[in-house]
Amino acid sequence: MLFRKSGMPEEGELVLCTVTKVMFHSVFTNLDEYGKSGMIHISEISPGRIRNIRDFVSEGRKIVCKILSVNVEKGHIDLSLRRVSEMQRRGKIDWIKQEQKAEKIVEMVAKKGGEKVEPLYNKLSEPIFAKYDSFNSCFQDIVAGNITLEKLGVDKKIAKEIEEVVKQRIKPPEVEIKGDLMISSYAPDGVEVVKDVLKKAEEKGVSITYAGGGKYKVIVKSSDYKTAEKILKEGIDVALKNVEKQGGEGEFIREEKK
Repeated sequence: MLFRKSGMPEEGELVLCTVTKVMFHSVFTNLDEYGKSGMIHISEISPGRIRNIRDFVSEGRKIVCKILSVNVEKGHIDLSLRRVSEMQRRGKIDWIKQEQKAEKIVEMVAKKGGEKVEPLYNKLSEPIFAKYDSFNSCFQDIVAGNITLEKLGVDKKIAKEIEEVVKQRIKPPEVEIKGDLMISSYAPDGVEVVKDVLKKAEEKGVSITYAGGGKYKVIVKSSDYKTAEKILKEGIDVALKNVEKQGGEGEFIREEKK
């Protein structure tokens, strides 16, 4: 991975590490993003008693750790493995994978132009990191149409080549909101009333499928939560108001995120 951070990490920061040496009471690692070494005391490997430290770590293994303390003068970095939750670990690994995907795009453009990867990466780093914390976040903004590399100060020809590949390889971000809509009508033509109500809701951009027993599954997808929330509100409001206007009743229960 080409991504590198300068200076020393901050306390509480999550870092990807490679285990370099396992000893009886401690583990030494290399902080991949900083190119510096750190140490994990056996007490910070896992909760509870540890009979064999190698049951948890081994040389060459990639692990996500939390920075406990940093001694700038001595260059010492203390790490913890046990204080990283599974959600934090997955989030960090996903961030790394997305950044590697972005680097792959730079590699493709470099090879196509007969350039070496690292010089091109370094050339792009200065303008991108002046505004973004990663190549991936920059590329996501390009896909969303919020920025161009040329506006960041990248050479026009290189910017165009990078952006073409970015738009081919990176999908626009998508958020999803789900819930259950229960509606019923007591009118003689109740079935037609419900159909009309659902049609009006779908015209607002929500997707509705029958789930049985007067229940309908509602799904809204968008590039951002603000837009998704607006679509959902308009769709549900029009459904509930119209069914109540015709003597029926309804209720929407939002599905909580897991």
